[in-house]
Amino acid sequence: MLNWSEVNAIKTIAPILVGTYPQGALITVIRQGKYSWAVKSPGLQIDAVHEGADSGADPEVTQAMLAGRTLTRKEPANVYGVRMLITYIPIVDNGEMQGCLIFGVPRVNALEIAFKDLTSILLQIFGDGAYIYLTDLEYITHRCADERFDLPTLPVGYKLTDKAVATQSIKTRQSTVKEVDASMYGEVCLIGNFPLLEDNEVVGTFGIATPKRTSMKLRDMSVNMHEGMSQIAAAIEELAASSFEIHESEMNLNNNVQEISKLSNDINAILNFIKQIAEETKMLGLNAAIEAARAGEAGRGFGVVAEEIRKLSDESKETVTKIHALTGQIQNKIEETMKNSKVTLQSSQEQAAATEEVTAQVEELNGLAEELDKIAQVI
Repeated sequence: MLNWSEVNAIKTIAPILVGTYPQGALITVIRQGKYSWAVKSPGLQIDAVHEGADSGADPEVTQAMLAGRTLTRKEPANVYGVRMLITYIPIVDNGEMQGCLIFGVPRVNALEIAFKDLTSILLQIFGDGAYIYLTDLEYITHRCADERFDLPTLPVGYKLTDKAVATQSIKTRQSTVKEVDASMYGEVCLIGNFPLLEDNEVVGTFGIATPKRTSMKLRDMSVNMHEGMSQIAAAIEELAASSFEIHESEMNLNNNVQEISKLSNDINAILNFIKQIAEETKMLGLNAAIEAARAGEAGRGFGVVAEEIRKLSDESKETVTKIHALTGQIQNKIEETMKNSKVTLQSSQEQAAATEEVTAQVEELNGLAEELDKIAQVI
């Protein structure tokens, strides 16, 4: 317990005392239901506590005064606006309880103390930047970001909505990770939020929001790659069909050329037969001419016929020779065509095999594109 002379002494040194606490401090006196005076650290935002303000029906003050002893309590944020560790000390004058001196310091989580140093390290880890923040049960209390990535619509003092990831962590008392589309904060981002516990009670949250630019790029790449591979696969399919048709045509052409070569050989055989007939016909004509000469005047007409037969035989032999020359040229062209056909046939076979191999590789790349898309969804 304190008396008024001690209270006045504390009032004198109160500005010095509150300045010795890094997180700030509050010293005030309640008398007759009002704050008679109050000294606060400059950075401590407790607007409800000031000289002349109504202190309200604080049960801790009443209890301390009635009990005549000092009480210490952890006050939630709804009492002073911030979480506080408050000590209530009764003031006694002439044996009567006349008031209560209150000394309080903010209850600061370890992350709040280390927030500045911690965020400077974390920002270096995230290549695309990050928005890092702390909340109590209602508001964002700390934030840190840089020019690479920021969420300016979430300033310090922002009141948490029911849809906020931090609110979900507070309600579930569990870590929450959620992908948020651009309609909420202007950019697709991944937000991870973690509840902060004190005495097994949730007192706030720690959150990190990172842009999904890399994964979006991967998704775009995978989509483009998938579409490109599909188009290439379709083109190769058509090429494979065409190469198969070409291969079939080449096989038919090769067969036809072989048949033509056989026909050419057959023609040569027939020509040889005709040549043989022409030679025999010439011999018959010669014999007929001899017999006509023996017959004298009676065989003169027969001799003329025999002479015409010899001429026809000679012309037939010349024609056969010319046809032989032509069929020889045809045979040479056929042999050349057969060689080219075999080369083309082999090339078409190799092309068909190469097309099958490329098709298999394209299918493999298509599978890689799908895997890339899955990875992008996880990032």
